[in-house]
Amino acid sequence: MTVRLGANQYGKAENRVFRVYRDSARHQIRDLNVSTSLRGRFEDAHTVGDQQDVLPTDTQKNTCFAFAKEKGVRSIEEYALTLADHFIAATPAADGARVEVEEYSWDRIAVDGAGHDHAFVRGGSGVRSTVVNVDGSGQDRTAHVVSGIHDLTVLKSTGSEFQGFLKDRYTTLQETDDRILATSLVARWRYDSSYVGRGEIDWDKSFDAIKALLLQRFAEIHSLALQQTLYGMGEAVLEQHPEVAEIRFSAPNKHHFLVDLSPFGLDNRNEVFVAADRPYGLIEATVLREDAPEPGSAWHAVPGFC
Repeated sequence: MTVRLGANQYGKAENRVFRVYRDSARHQIRDLNVSTSLRGRFEDAHTVGDQQDVLPTDTQKNTCFAFAKEKGVRSIEEYALTLADHFIAATPAADGARVEVEEYSWDRIAVDGAGHDHAFVRGGSGVRSTVVNVDGSGQDRTAHVVSGIHDLTVLKSTGSEFQGFLKDRYTTLQETDDRILATSLVARWRYDSSYVGRGEIDWDKSFDAIKALLLQRFAEIHSLALQQTLYGMGEAVLEQHPEVAEIRFSAPNKHHFLVDLSPFGLDNRNEVFVAADRPYGLIEATVLREDAPEPGSAWHAVPGFC
């Protein structure tokens, strides 16, 4: 029997980097969770314990903090790309680097109708994220960026139905033309690598616009099924954002079941529900351009999608 080393990577996970900008009396903050990893020619580290090609994970951690000061955090995508390029340059045995960043939002606390200069309250409208995979360097460099949002909980109290579905002898679900539609949305979109390579993307502006469009379409679409809603949201993003090659969704159905109040002599006209946390339907879908470039390593180690 012949044994060999398969795919592998190593790095430092979940570095909690908190950057405060104190350039004026009105502070700015960036609250990040940063995970880094390297992949490449690290066979000796695994097979004989030789670490001479290994840039320590502790060094990767230190670099995340140092770059938050030296390079700053203008956007999480730019910060991640800068880290990935640095790690490849610093590690000759590395063929690729993966940097994942989550950003937690903070809103200014309102005092006398205005946002306070240095007091904040944690925001609750989802967690922004990016996963950057860089392969090679110089003329052989290829950079992939997958950005997105998760824990974005949305709900429609009407404007949703579910009927005409396949039935068998185990089916008990009743058809409805008026239901609550709710989900804790995960959306990730892959940027066209040619746009990334040319540096033509305003990362923060693109994220804000895509998030706003996803919410708008969720609200506007009369939903015949969560699948239809997700497709309509993705279609709108691709129509309005040429820099995006594809978008993927993972959407757990947050079920709200109508409570039978008839034993109490009460008529429940879609007013009182029980919110069930499990089990739940899980809907996943990809919407992409027919001419989208191949993803390469863009989705490397991004879990949770079909």
